[in-house]
Amino acid sequence: MKMRATIMMLACAAAFSAARMQAQNAGADVFNGKCSHCHGADGLANTPAGKAHHVPPFTAPDVLKMTDADLTAIIKNGKDKMPSFGNRLTDAQIQEAVGYIRTLQKQTKQD
Repeated sequence: MKMRATIMMLACAAAFSAARMQAQNAGADVFNGKCSHCHGADGLANTPAGKAHHVPPFTAPDVLKMTDADLTAIIKNGKDKMPSFGNRLTDAQIQEAVGYIRTLQKQTKQD
């Protein structure tokens, strides 16, 4: 009985991990297609467009303090020089992008 429970737990963990990886890949696709031009592939905004528009890196303290709802609103409605993507991305795509931004923030902190 314990073996069966262990197998079920491992199967659930593997399915969860696969789903999370798929969502992360979808977020990366959205980000690379719509955001990386200004924000850079690593989220540090070290691009010509990012520098020209004074885009803050995702690791800036003010950005790190933002909630997922804050990031969602900015992507959807735009802010300052950032255009609105609410008419170009679905709500699901925006959520995927926010998730990917969080991944970039974690990766950059570790480097």
